[in-house]
Amino acid sequence: MKKLLKVALVALCVLFAGNYAKAQAKIGHLSFNALIDQMPETKTVKTQLDAYQKQFIDQYTTMTNEFQTKVQGYESKKASMTDATKTATETELQDMQKRLQEFQRDAQGKVEAKSSELSKPLLTKAKTAINQVAKEKGYAYVLDSSQIELLVSPDADDLLAAVKLKLGLK
Repeated sequence: MKKLLKVALVALCVLFAGNYAKAQAKIGHLSFNALIDQMPETKTVKTQLDAYQKQFIDQYTTMTNEFQTKVQGYESKKASMTDATKTATETELQDMQKRLQEFQRDAQGKVEAKSSELSKPLLTKAKTAINQVAKEKGYAYVLDSSQIELLVSPDADDLLAAVKLKLGLK
């Protein structure tokens, strides 16, 4: 009889502990990209980034036009050029093409770095609001539903509305 009582008591403790653990691990979700898109700072960041990127695009366009003009000039005069002149011109064109590729790679890196720099305060603000809402509502985990596909998700666990409210968004 004592053994049966001990087994029943242990089973009861395990049952309550399981329910207690289940209640502690609330999981919420939201679309982080949708949240960022709705923040007014996003437009400012995008405008600044577009202006920064346009500088590189304009410079690249100028360099490309110059390269194409030299290629056309080379093609039209190629028949009348000496071998030494052809070789020198071809080398110059290859160097220009290499500089174009390096410029494009460098510009892309600078634009990505500027994007990270401009986006960092925006992302920090959003993550802070998400953390605050999660703490207030007792969520242990918040998943980004824009990064993963949620097959089943109850409406009550979508924290987007609460985080938007926290940030003062409509």
